[in-house]
Amino acid sequence: MAAGREKSFDSPLECPRVKTYIGLFRGINVVGRHMVPMKDLRLAVEEAGCVDVQTYIQSGNVVFRSALDAAHLSEQLAAAVSSSHGFEPRVLVRTLAELERAAAGNPFPEADDDPKSLHLFFLDKPAKRPDLQSLEAIKTHTERFVLKGRIFYLHTPGGFGTSKLAKRAERLLGVDATARNWRTVKTLLAMAKAKAKQSG
Repeated sequence: MAAGREKSFDSPLECPRVKTYIGLFRGINVVGRHMVPMKDLRLAVEEAGCVDVQTYIQSGNVVFRSALDAAHLSEQLAAAVSSSHGFEPRVLVRTLAELERAAAGNPFPEADDDPKSLHLFFLDKPAKRPDLQSLEAIKTHTERFVLKGRIFYLHTPGGFGTSKLAKRAERLLGVDATARNWRTVKTLLAMAKAKAKQSG
């Protein structure tokens, strides 16, 4: 290639800046509200310029590749769903490396035996003033939690759906968040790793 000339790419897949991302949509397909079939969600993500799009279960989990950064992707994905379905969800976007760190940082390895007992709350930004005292006060004797950066790990052996701590965690942390159980996190990580390996 001649000096001073930039190489052009015919496909987004050929661009060396393309990364593997995980999109976590908050508040879709919950109790009959804000319904988005996964086929529609995949199309919306593709219309936002992403490629190699895969979805996982109905709670709004998407693995894809893009040359954009996470902040722009979050805005574009939310806008794409707004355009197609009339409401704008909150979307948290994480890189493969970030999801790997979140999984590696799990302080409750016993959750491998009961993956629904552990949830990772992915925070929009670090919690500057989390009310840890109140979180401690409302947890049951079997519940435990750890806050690490933008991840809040919550272990609820007695059940997540009936946990007062789970219901109030986001408000007491003081930042927007969306939760995924340990099985979903491990599955999304495996999907993202496979996609990155295939593209590499």
